[in-house]
Amino acid sequence: MKKLKKAYKIEIKPTEEQIIKIQKTIGVSRFIYNFYIAHNKEIYEKEKKFISGMDFSKWLNNEYIPNNEDKQWIKGVSSKATKQAIMNSEKAFKKFFDGEAGFPKFKKKKNQDVKAYFPKNNKTDWTIERHKVKIPTLGWIRLKEFGYIPVKSIVKSGIVSQKADRYYVSILVEEDVEVDNKPYSEGIGVDLGLKDFATCNNGLTKKNINKTKTVKKEEKKLIREQRKLSRKYESLKLRNKKEKGEATRQNIQKQIIKVQKLHQRLSDIRTDYINKIVNELIKQKPSFITVEDLNIKGMMKNRHLAKAVAQQKFYEFRIKLISKANQKGIEIRIVDRWYPSSKICSSCGTHKKDLKLSDRVYKCECGLSINRDLNASINLANAKKYKKA
Repeated sequence: MKKLKKAYKIEIKPTEEQIIKIQKTIGVSRFIYNFYIAHNKEIYEKEKKFISGMDFSKWLNNEYIPNNEDKQWIKGVSSKATKQAIMNSEKAFKKFFDGEAGFPKFKKKKNQDVKAYFPKNNKTDWTIERHKVKIPTLGWIRLKEFGYIPVKSIVKSGIVSQKADRYYVSILVEEDVEVDNKPYSEGIGVDLGLKDFATCNNGLTKKNINKTKTVKKEEKKLIREQRKLSRKYESLKLRNKKEKGEATRQNIQKQIIKVQKLHQRLSDIRTDYINKIVNELIKQKPSFITVEDLNIKGMMKNRHLAKAVAQQKFYEFRIKLISKANQKGIEIRIVDRWYPSSKICSSCGTHKKDLKLSDRVYKCECGLSINRDLNASINLANAKKYKKA
């Protein structure tokens, strides 16, 4: 038995009163996040210095809010929620300074990418029961799925988010997990790609979910709804009368929700597919699983491949695979991104430097003729140089 931290995300059914509180907290968190970025930008242009999250929080609570009566609504939500928004914004700045990301972007209301942080103020907060959860300041909220989150789990933190007119709770819990270190099968090499999502050295192949009829049908719907939304925006620009303008804005908001629901539907299909692949690999109880350290950032720079790469969710697959493997005591090996797994013959070890991307079959002088991705997965399973995740 060992203690592991595990994250759960589940849809909730809040009341009208709870929805208002959630919306207020999300709205304030978004405002504070954007305000911190704008304030820092302004200060840097004038004084060439950066304001830390701590200094901004002190200035906000001691000077800005008391001296501006029209900003008193900021105090209407938990102070810890606003502090968390400042911390998130500061983290975005640190990533920018370290060269890990671009300059922090303002969060838009229609994107709904802001989460509301609800702190654990006392022992009874974040209590979990089979069909409900007690969230600080919100009280008991019903869960859409019963028994999904273990009742005896110790909650460390939690957030509430909104996506496409639906509400979700994400919590981090600490659980006692039994680790079975006895492997059932040999190690598995997993080659990830765009033609097929995953090819394993044991013959297991998982197709690209984005090429299926289900996903293509949903993407066509999304394109149609996005066009409708675009036309509504153009219509709003042409109208001058206030009465008609207000009606158009309401229609735009309805259309935004339709688009968001389709985005969420596609995201759910892809995430569910990744979860099934991860579970299938873990159930085989291999002694190890080897994956390649893909250069996702570099692949995204190619405008012809960027969309296809983003849809595959390689990073999400890797994170979930590592998390699930740690729970089961399976070793995850990460091979360097420059390792030529596709160009090495898995039979004799010959390095074929002139191999092209269009060559789907690997043919070697030793007589081996094998699928390119299968050859790569065998080489990954046999790789001697790697780092443990």
